[in-house]
Amino acid sequence: MSPMNPMDSAPLLALVGPTASGKTEAAIEVAARLSAEIVSIDSMVLYRGLDAGTATPGAAERARVPHHLVDVADPGRPSSVAEFQRLAQEAIRDVRSRGRRVLLVGGSGLYFRAVVEGLAFPATNPHLRNELETEAACMGPAALHERLRSFDPEAAAKIDPANVRRTVRALEVAALTGLPFSSFAADWERYPPDRVRAAGVILPIQVLRERIESRVRAMVEAGFLDEVRALLDRDPSLSPTSRQAIGYAEMARHLSRELTLEEAVQATVRRTKALARRQMAWFRRDPRVRWFEAGQRGAAGIVDELAEYLGAPAVKRNPNERAHVHV
Repeated sequence: MSPMNPMDSAPLLALVGPTASGKTEAAIEVAARLSAEIVSIDSMVLYRGLDAGTATPGAAERARVPHHLVDVADPGRPSSVAEFQRLAQEAIRDVRSRGRRVLLVGGSGLYFRAVVEGLAFPATNPHLRNELETEAACMGPAALHERLRSFDPEAAAKIDPANVRRTVRALEVAALTGLPFSSFAADWERYPPDRVRAAGVILPIQVLRERIESRVRAMVEAGFLDEVRALLDRDPSLSPTSRQAIGYAEMARHLSRELTLEEAVQATVRRTKALARRQMAWFRRDPRVRWFEAGQRGAAGIVDELAEYLGAPAVKRNPNERAHVHV
């Protein structure tokens, strides 16, 4: 029998928070100080070709600190949470087998919980999923969401009506199991304290709003439109994944002359602010997250505090006060 790797029983480390909070930049420095490798828990950074619009870490950043689950999936084929969980678990085992720490980084609360808790997910059925996606395309996202609300109002209340992928998944699970999607949520209300040591980044409301708008405009200047144009050349309707990624549908509408560039930018800003609200709603329910206030520079301005906390030995403590953010 091979000796047990002490890293296997150590809590995962995590740096979480809303989009545009500066997590990516800070995570590079924190990981370097802690001799850690980054495992992304971002639902869109996973896909190849969605770079400018998702602030995917660049080659220089990935050369400094190894990143996992970045640019590994085809955007034409949506990945389930269960598949992401499997890939993350493989990456974590790989990192730990080399005696390195794992730093989870991202803003997807669903993916964070899936990785940290290792919860089981109901099976999927590609044929059924395709039927539901076709219905969503014909009827519109709102009609499909209304169907979910009539059967499982608890699940519907937690899913953005515009998020077709999650609505489809909730209906798929209900059809396959005969149970409401929300009935699988009981395990998600437990937060084992020994599984993760998590630092969360929180910013003043106005600062976060300004950073979101600046980030969207910077994305456009960095070639976002060219990236969307290239995706449209490969798939004129955009893949289901690209349609879900904030900004891609808006920029596609600009390229088809349905929206001016400024209208597309403002629509993207609004959706990004809504995303930040949902992200904080996920994370502030988790008592294991210790929150660190950042200023105008975002997480990059509090790297010392983040590294000190994440690098300290795990100790039992009372849950910190949960954050309240309105964007």
